[in-house]
Amino acid sequence: MAHYALLNSANVVTQVITGKDETDTTYDWEDYYGNFHNCTVKRTSYNTKQNNHLNNGTPFRGNYAGVGFTYNEDLDVFLPPKIYSTWVVSTATASYIPPLPKPEEGDWDWDEDNQTWIDISGSSAGGV
Repeated sequence: MAHYALLNSANVVTQVITGKDETDTTYDWEDYYGNFHNCTVKRTSYNTKQNNHLNNGTPFRGNYAGVGFTYNEDLDVFLPPKIYSTWVVSTATASYIPPLPKPEEGDWDWDEDNQTWIDISGSSAGGV
């Protein structure tokens, strides 16, 4: 059993389906499901998250695709929805990262307007 992401014309995932395992070589299953659904289809790995395989296997396409994820054709990965416009793609983790690293201690929230981390733990009022 394998999972396949159906993409719209902007490469955004609209649906994820269960289909034939990639070891079944009767067809190219991405093409088969793409023709059937009249869209681009890419296989996705249920066990891949942030470019790590949960069972110590080989990660596949960065992340398990979810509705609203985007398929990045140049990197051949699925990326989660981008929350902040200033965050950039990390190819190492197949995710978006902030322009400043998150402080390790405390509870922090990103302030997009001021491009800084805000301590929301109540221990201090300032940002980094």
